[in-house]
Amino acid sequence: MTAPTATETRRLTPLLLVNLATLLSSTGNGITIVALPWLVLQQTGRATDAAVVAGAATLPLLLSSLFSGTVVDRFGRRPTSLVSDLLSALSVALIPLSAATIGLSVPLIAALAALGAAFDPAGMSARESMLPAATRAAGWRLDRVNSLYEANYNVAYLVGPGVGGVLIATLGPVNTLWVTAACFVGSIATVAFLRLDGAGVPDHGTRPSSIWSGTLDGLKFVWRNRLLRTLALVDMAIVALYMPVESVLLPVYFTDLGQPAQLGWVLMAMSTGGVVGALAYGSLSARVRRRTVMLVAVTVLGACMIGMAFLPPLWSMLLLAAAIGLVYGPVGPIANYAMQTRSPEHMRGRVVGVMTSTAYAAGPLGYMLAGPLIDAVGLSTTFFVLAVPVCVIAAVCFLLPALRDLDVEAEPPWTSDAA
Repeated sequence: MTAPTATETRRLTPLLLVNLATLLSSTGNGITIVALPWLVLQQTGRATDAAVVAGAATLPLLLSSLFSGTVVDRFGRRPTSLVSDLLSALSVALIPLSAATIGLSVPLIAALAALGAAFDPAGMSARESMLPAATRAAGWRLDRVNSLYEANYNVAYLVGPGVGGVLIATLGPVNTLWVTAACFVGSIATVAFLRLDGAGVPDHGTRPSSIWSGTLDGLKFVWRNRLLRTLALVDMAIVALYMPVESVLLPVYFTDLGQPAQLGWVLMAMSTGGVVGALAYGSLSARVRRRTVMLVAVTVLGACMIGMAFLPPLWSMLLLAAAIGLVYGPVGPIANYAMQTRSPEHMRGRVVGVMTSTAYAAGPLGYMLAGPLIDAVGLSTTFFVLAVPVCVIAAVCFLLPALRDLDVEAEPPWTSDAA
């Protein structure tokens, strides 16, 4: 019995290492979400300065995510993950180093936050591109692996801010960033032990000739594949309409009530629902159609946003938030499956990068719409303005033939290099 157990453990090792690296890196990012604004507020006491730093950490994600996939396909998945985390660790560590030497200013913190954020998408795309090979090594189904990966990713962003708050209270915001840097170093150490087919430097014949041409090839490939194109467009619309709910509407609502703690409970309910939904999908995927799960997710999201528009009591908000997380938790694994089974092996990084960048592009559009709407027509009406189009999108999704392709079983990505 000893030999089979050892063999099984070795085959599961790549999958465990990819998930551990993702957990460490994403937890580090989750800590910075609370540590950087706190640091700025401690330095200046001005909310505007905290917003400047938050924006500086967000804007680079659009361009860097678009080109990150080409970097992965050109230089390799494992090398890109290692270099990305190394640069992220250095950019974070420069903040406490600067505090101890030349001193900190808002422009300097914003610049370092932007620098660190610019490197994150490449590492994320690299690790996500390694999932099919890790799936083959483990002998699992892609749906099960994607379910575990997305739940793991959500856990990191659920735990990271909480850990960051505790660390700020005990170590202070500056020293907390040393822990963030250590998380990135832990991810580097984890990937250093990873041995996986296709994770090294690609063959010269399959590498993109340049970052620009490779990115254009990725954009063209996604646009020409009707399933990927449809998922990208639906995702852009949903992100633009929904993200302001979490980042603008709910904070305004609970700030007006004078209950910031309740905002934390609602967001935690949403995140917890997302983890449960992603994990549950791993068990349900063999019995439920992917298209059905997708349609339920978009429909329930619209219905829950309508419910929130009535600004109900806290217990109702918690139930609606948990329902949103629960039904939308499987959407990430389903999108991963579509990318993995519809993209050639040598283009997977570019496809992941392009699909990810659509969400980063849509988010700021929603924020620009939500703020002026709240000032002009009020919070409840703004909820309805954002929720009704989501319901319309849900109805349209029932009519989209491309979504039926989700249930057309494609060849596993390790057996074919065809789209």
